[in-house]
Amino acid sequence: MNARRQGSVRIRGAEIAYLEQGTGPLFLCLHGFPDCPRSFRFQMNAFAEAGYCVVAPYMRGYTPDSIVDGQSYQPAALGADVLALIEALGYERAVVCGHDWGTAAAYAAALERPEMVSSLITASVPYGPGMVRALIGNPRQQRRSWYVFFFQTPLADIAVPLDDFAFIEGLWRDWSPTADIDMHELREVQNTLSEPGVLGAALAYYRTAMNPALRDPAFDATEHRIGVDAITVPTLYVHGRDDGCIGVEVSEGMESMFTGRFRRVVIDGAGHFVHWERPAEFNRAVLEFLS
Repeated sequence: MNARRQGSVRIRGAEIAYLEQGTGPLFLCLHGFPDCPRSFRFQMNAFAEAGYCVVAPYMRGYTPDSIVDGQSYQPAALGADVLALIEALGYERAVVCGHDWGTAAAYAAALERPEMVSSLITASVPYGPGMVRALIGNPRQQRRSWYVFFFQTPLADIAVPLDDFAFIEGLWRDWSPTADIDMHELREVQNTLSEPGVLGAALAYYRTAMNPALRDPAFDATEHRIGVDAITVPTLYVHGRDDGCIGVEVSEGMESMFTGRFRRVVIDGAGHFVHWERPAEFNRAVLEFLS
């Protein structure tokens, strides 16, 4: 078994910590909210054994050392982090896998520098106009997405950490209603969010998404392409059929936004955290696509 290592690298003014396992071509795993790199523990083992160097970074803002005054958490900026990380790790290209907010970074990187993304693996957040349409016209998705609007308020800064981050456990159970939740892994996420400044940064992802004034104009060119321009990189998209955060129906029809090889896989018995709820099915789909 390949040993798992820890490391860090400085990119775009921030110190990015990461977990690493295996040797070979680079395979990046980008976590979302509320989460941390250990979310990909089953993928790191499987893909390292398959011959990859698997790197799972803490996304910008998820460690105190990665919080930089004036930085933006908009998708285009997160995509710039992905590209800078590939280069800083000494690679020219990588397989880029994203879950939840990690998909935003992955999609942006693939749009900006497709030659640096050999394949794209995304889960639980579809690409294209489907999500916006669902927020406007899908009452079920409007109810699922209540937290996005709650996070715009100062109440979130008080409510989320209350009672030892009980809010986070509630989200996990709502989003993955059939999952057997590992309480140790949940505690790892709660500990991550309790680090100085991290919860504020995690909430800033959502606040930036809803408030254009918080975005960096330097990223406007890429930002305006996200969800509008087609992605040319070969892409596998995975969604859990029981996802309580983003309904599986929101991902229907997204194949029209991809001009390269594309496959959409829906995994039964899985919710929002499909990659650790059904790791065998998820990993098999990924390795079959890459082969």
